[in-house]
Amino acid sequence: MLPWRRLLRPLAVLTLAAAALVAPTGAAQAASGPSSGWNDWSCKPSAAHPRPVVLVHGTFGNSVDNWLGFAPYLVHRGYCVYSLDYGQLPGVPFFNGLGPIDKSAAQLDTFVDRVLASTGAAKADLVGHSQGGMMPRNYLKFLGGGAKVNALVGLAPDNHGTTLSGLTKLLPYFPGAEDLISTATPGLADQIAGSAFQNKLNAGGDTVPGVKYTVIATRYDEVVTPYRTQFLDGPDVRNVLLQDLCPLDISEHVTIGLTDRIAWHEALNALDPAHAERTTCASVFD
Repeated sequence: MLPWRRLLRPLAVLTLAAAALVAPTGAAQAASGPSSGWNDWSCKPSAAHPRPVVLVHGTFGNSVDNWLGFAPYLVHRGYCVYSLDYGQLPGVPFFNGLGPIDKSAAQLDTFVDRVLASTGAAKADLVGHSQGGMMPRNYLKFLGGGAKVNALVGLAPDNHGTTLSGLTKLLPYFPGAEDLISTATPGLADQIAGSAFQNKLNAGGDTVPGVKYTVIATRYDEVVTPYRTQFLDGPDVRNVLLQDLCPLDISEHVTIGLTDRIAWHEALNALDPAHAERTTCASVFD
């Protein structure tokens, strides 16, 4: 029997990509900034969407590039949307998320306070990609963020670290490599499965009371591996595999945050569960 699923996969990619290009996102109207309502500090949440949404970029990302698609997608639907830069290293422009993650969590703490003060909201919702879906858990667990956050949605978050497709297991065979990574890019070292940071973060449970957690993962993730380590355990947790929603979706680690409207639709459901609509392959047209 022919491996028909493999043969159809390229066709599925082309179909979904074409749909994503023609579907309205609002991105054509503007990039980030007050002109589009993204990072508009005069925005006031509506009764329909009473909580501002804070977007948290991933490693090597920034507050603009990581959200060129998803931020306008939310703004178009009436949300007050904000994004921050965190984890900057001296002399390294544009590529953020490289500093120690506990310090990045403190930056998020300051930013959320600013958003709440500006909007007058009691709590915010967080949506993060990759490290941006995991780092906020440090804020929630150790910096009092649990009292200020209603929901955390992670797109391919490395909640329990990553083996990077097994590459991190080779580090002990290269003397000095681990020390070099820890010194030069501590944010990367913190994300290695079994690191001191990961052990502290996950000790005593994955979640904090009062926060709703959603994890959206793809089986084709080549960065956060094994992909099931992204999932969380605990109350008020929903773990979602994209391919259970749409078998044709073959997004990998980067595209799940940048272009995948099926993942975005499911994230939207997590932000407004009272009006959630079933996510399918057709959600790419929403």
